[in-house]
Amino acid sequence: MPHTTPKHTRRTLFGRSIIAAAGVAAFIAALPLAGAAEAQTPRRGGTLSFAISGETPGYDCHAYDTFAATHFLAPFYSTLLKFDLAKYPEVAGDLAERWTVSPDGLAYTFTLREGVRFHDGSPLTSADIKATYDRMRNPPQGVVSLRRATFADIDTIETPDARTVVFRLKAANPAMIMHFASPLNCVYSAAKLAQDPTFPAKTILGTGPFRFVEHVRGSHVQGARNENYFRQGLPYLDGFRGVFMLQPATMVNALQGGQVMGEFRSVSPAERDRLRQAMGDRIRIEEGSWTLNLTVVFNTTKPPFDRAEVRRALNMAIDRWGGSRGLQRTTPLRHVGGVLRPGAPGAASDNDLAALPGFARDINAARAQAREILRAAGVTNLLLVNRTIAQPYTPAGIFLVDQWRQVGVTVDHRQFETSAYLAALREGNFDAAIDFTNLFMDEPSLALAKYLSRDRSPVNYSRSTDRELDGIYDRLIRTADAGERTRLLRAFEKRAFEQSYQAPLLWWHRIIATNTSLRGWQMSPSHLLGQDLAEVWLAQ
Repeated sequence: MPHTTPKHTRRTLFGRSIIAAAGVAAFIAALPLAGAAEAQTPRRGGTLSFAISGETPGYDCHAYDTFAATHFLAPFYSTLLKFDLAKYPEVAGDLAERWTVSPDGLAYTFTLREGVRFHDGSPLTSADIKATYDRMRNPPQGVVSLRRATFADIDTIETPDARTVVFRLKAANPAMIMHFASPLNCVYSAAKLAQDPTFPAKTILGTGPFRFVEHVRGSHVQGARNENYFRQGLPYLDGFRGVFMLQPATMVNALQGGQVMGEFRSVSPAERDRLRQAMGDRIRIEEGSWTLNLTVVFNTTKPPFDRAEVRRALNMAIDRWGGSRGLQRTTPLRHVGGVLRPGAPGAASDNDLAALPGFARDINAARAQAREILRAAGVTNLLLVNRTIAQPYTPAGIFLVDQWRQVGVTVDHRQFETSAYLAALREGNFDAAIDFTNLFMDEPSLALAKYLSRDRSPVNYSRSTDRELDGIYDRLIRTADAGERTRLLRAFEKRAFEQSYQAPLLWWHRIIATNTSLRGWQMSPSHLLGQDLAEVWLAQ
């Protein structure tokens, strides 16, 4: 008989999944305690206006992992499972009412909720789940799926009836149940995909708590309550309006003036302090560590960046320890770390990092070595591609310009809005670039995906091929032994950073500011989670 998984599934043991139990505890402790005024019966009605500090690059959830897409799209869609933020990192059902996992971990059987309908009135069935996951694991021509590597373990998907879907895996993956809970796994209509696999890039059609009303580019996105939403009594809001505010000063002014009720990505420490001083008890501040970092990526297909010693020298010139002390005063950038969030089980310690290129404590010695390598290679300038989002991309770019100037390299720092920026990364139109690793959980099979060979992972913008890294990854995701996982993580980091295809710059610290009239939204270590707005309500 298969093992029955309870409604809420917790995975805190490192050997089963690398959810950061210690990091979560520290995160929760950092949150302010809610006052008695917070414990009220939710009110129905009203329209929420909130800021989105970047415009979505497109409508297809499967093609992007940026908050700009998730904060825009999440209210319109549902996923098979989701994270229960009140009990994070527990997993709960969304479209799935219940599920079982076979004892050998090779079969996942989901029973879907009854009566779920897409916004056009068509019923959701197991065929829609199958079509969605087939598209993510094996995208047809013209479709980009950032989840391809994650779901490569799926062998077959069976639909014995309209409410049952069975995933059979090629090999057991201890983290698979949490991958099913990814907020990026928007479920699409099988009928629409059969007509046109690129349908989601053109039209928003989901089963989420809100129906799409309009998108005015450069202005806002608007949604209205889905009266047929499958969670009875939800959503509370009549609708929402997400306003694109790319400049932090504009967002802070709007929040202070009441034009928006919050921004769900993060504000900077300086913006936090300004809002506290100006708004007093009308502003709520929540803080915690963040499953997000900026990375420095080198284009391995362009000489001289196809040479490991050149990439490594440029990486060695970056003073991450000093940069952390300076940048955390004015930006969300704070923590020095490896491929996993600092503090998570299995994450590299400071001593582990100090032995790797780019993390040396003696920056002067590291730069002297880097300067000689770069001079011998004739590297005097490079093109750095970056994003126009002010926090923290602009200060991170300025920081890198200064770091490389100190080893004799002149940097042409060019910033682009999100769509053009992602196009430049995908097409390889850069020498170096500032990228991001945007995680929704502390799990190696997610965190390491950007480092896999390009033919396995389209989000590896360095365009590198490294079968040694691929092999370490494949061994790591199969083992449930905590000690072996840690050993493989250290081997992966050593190989990855010595080759320096890409490397973390700094990890972020999340600071959320919301009007105290906004209720029901829940803070988490990931800004990709909890954005469907189903349980948000307004106490005014």
